[in-house]
Amino acid sequence: MSKEPNRRRTAAALTAAAAVWAPAALAAAPAAHAEVVDVEYACETEIGDRSAVSPVDVTAERKGDAYAITMTFDKGVSDSPVELPKGVMTPRAELVLGGDDRGTVQVKGAPNPAAVPAFTPVRIGTLTGTYTPKGDGTVTFTAGVLTVHALGMDAAVCTPANRPGPSLTLTVTGPPDTGAEPGADAEDGEAEEEALPGGELPRTGGLSTTTALATLGGTVLLGGAGALLWLTRRPRPGRP
Repeated sequence: MSKEPNRRRTAAALTAAAAVWAPAALAAAPAAHAEVVDVEYACETEIGDRSAVSPVDVTAERKGDAYAITMTFDKGVSDSPVELPKGVMTPRAELVLGGDDRGTVQVKGAPNPAAVPAFTPVRIGTLTGTYTPKGDGTVTFTAGVLTVHALGMDAAVCTPANRPGPSLTLTVTGPPDTGAEPGADAEDGEAEEEALPGGELPRTGGLSTTTALATLGGTVLLGGAGALLWLTRRPRPGRP
């Protein structure tokens, strides 16, 4: 018996399996691509210009309709001529958006957990922030200006000098579209109010200024009339 039919069936089965596997492989493609990028920072400090290269890593984690962004520095970018006591140094940075979004994301670090000796590179550590996409698409995150705030001032302002590439490429999903037009809730609420006899709508809000003053005036007027009536009914002296 010829084995040709079996070979044809085997080839057909492999083709079908490849057709089924391909969409699954595409669906399983990662939604984010992170890359450690060497950023050459040119820093303006209180003790003169400084420069340093630090590997920068950026990651993202979905949190509801937003993304928690983490920026990590592997090396320090500057030093201080004096010792920095614990808790006096706080770094912050910008991440420049590209791709299907524009603008910046602000990330900030915690104060230094321990004292930093003089003329020792200041470690930046980890900075965190939040990014909320405006719509669906692919967005890149690139290291921007880094600022080191210490001893009550911006002690170092560092700008990337080597035009680094993106540290993170992220496929994002914007907030869900509810389909409601702006002001629709207010219009629906007004439509639900039923008219009173004579075509007047019920008053569900607070009193207007004019109405409040008129009410107050009427109260005073009634109070005055009551007082006058009480005075006119008081018995005259000498009469029971």
